[in-house]
Amino acid sequence: MNLNSYSFASDLDDFMPKLASLPVEWDGKACVLELKEADYNWKQMEWWAFYFEFKVLQKLKNICSIPGDRIERVEFDMKTQINWDIKAKAIKSDDHKVILNDTIAMQESISNHGFHGEIIGLCDVEYNDRNRSFQRWHTELKGGLSQYEIKRMAGPSTFSRYRKTSAVLSEIIYILFDENDLEKLNQMNQGRNSNDKPRPPKYMLDLEHIDDFQHEKQEI
Repeated sequence: MNLNSYSFASDLDDFMPKLASLPVEWDGKACVLELKEADYNWKQMEWWAFYFEFKVLQKLKNICSIPGDRIERVEFDMKTQINWDIKAKAIKSDDHKVILNDTIAMQESISNHGFHGEIIGLCDVEYNDRNRSFQRWHTELKGGLSQYEIKRMAGPSTFSRYRKTSAVLSEIIYILFDENDLEKLNQMNQGRNSNDKPRPPKYMLDLEHIDDFQHEKQEI
């Protein structure tokens, strides 16, 4: 691909009309069951983020290659002329930072194609009540706790986060990164995987500084 031939505007012209019809109100149990029926990451605690990813890919499957490029162990969510990742962020969280992808993989993606894209869904989420009814329902649906969850609960901290029980999609942000933009992003270490191996560092975007990057917003 000619690195100068890519058009962000052209991708947005394709994406935005299709994603305008995304469902807005997401009930946790209904969404998990829909993901389970599709065998798509339905066991994940952050079901709402995977539901956004799932629905975006459904809408764009006829105009994008799914998945995108694979670089080492990283497989990007989809691809036009460039690779795209799909993320979701709870808008009422304590920070406005979105964890992106593996630093080395994103660098190589930009080196190969000139740019890298992100589609970020901003969601207003609700948590389950104190008796953790949604958490128990989800655990029972999965057939019990995973070995990773059991190991984590046996660790020095037994605190378990409340689960999101519903979400409302309020806005989608489309962001385009080039190699110079990567210098403006923070990085964070991700701890360890379930196999106890360290996770590679990832880039992190602070939405407070979104104007530092080429982007477009779409209200839903």
